[in-house]
Amino acid sequence: MESLSMNIGIIGLGLIGGSLGLDLYSHRQQTQTQIHKSDSATSPPPSYRILGISLKQKTCEVAVERGVVDEASVDLSLMGQADVIFICTPIAAIAPTIIELIPHLQPHTILTDVGSVKKPIVETCSALWPNFVGGHPMAGNTETGINAAQHDLFINKPYVITPTSNTPTESIKIVESIVNLLQAKIYHCQPEEHDRAVAWISHLPVIISGSLIAALRLENNPDVDLLAHYFASSGFRDTSRVGGGNPELGLMMAKYNREALLRSLKSYKQTLDQITNYIEQEDWQTLDKQLNQNHSDRLKFHF
Repeated sequence: MESLSMNIGIIGLGLIGGSLGLDLYSHRQQTQTQIHKSDSATSPPPSYRILGISLKQKTCEVAVERGVVDEASVDLSLMGQADVIFICTPIAAIAPTIIELIPHLQPHTILTDVGSVKKPIVETCSALWPNFVGGHPMAGNTETGINAAQHDLFINKPYVITPTSNTPTESIKIVESIVNLLQAKIYHCQPEEHDRAVAWISHLPVIISGSLIAALRLENNPDVDLLAHYFASSGFRDTSRVGGGNPELGLMMAKYNREALLRSLKSYKQTLDQITNYIEQEDWQTLDKQLNQNHSDRLKFHF
């Protein structure tokens, strides 16, 4: 099975699934145009087809109209034509979707997901379908639905592949060949390592950000509360953004990455308690040292 000649399935045509389809569809169109214009072209044009599944018929129609997929349906039997399937549903729906999919799959079909938690997904889904490759594109925003799909969402963003010792090597290569078309940066790690890392840089920030919003509700002076809403600018906007996003996504992060998230939350609480103590004790020298260390440490991140 060649990577440029296959049927690619996408289940869940929201922000991630829709953007995945948009970029694959666009890449195929652009490459075909370039090859047709070049007299010296030696490679055949890509011939993959993109098949989509959504719970809503209207979403299927919009997906075809927008050039997200070539064909879409609410019926999972369409995936019987697919060689590789990206499952872009909420985390809780990934395994149930695979159970429903199995009767329609070809023996060689590769399944991969885009869930933000990997250990429980990889363990469960690999048991259901051995030809499963865990994946997590670390891109997106707080918008949802097919109309949130956008071009170039994945460019230069991390796309984490989490194979185990039992993951078929050829299947990993095929998933990577598709991800490479998105111009994402591919990383490999163990599912457990992934979950501990994203607990720090993704799941913990969601909980902290949400706690900031919740804390503001505790202001008992209505005039001060009103002023806070009027005065809120870039600092509060940026800090509260992820906490004010999709509630279902935040709940799934906490539920499915509970152990790693609790570990990072406890460490964060200890740090916050230390800073509280510095301020209570008017220990400005130590606080200044901490703030300068924060400034230095942030520069190490590859944003």
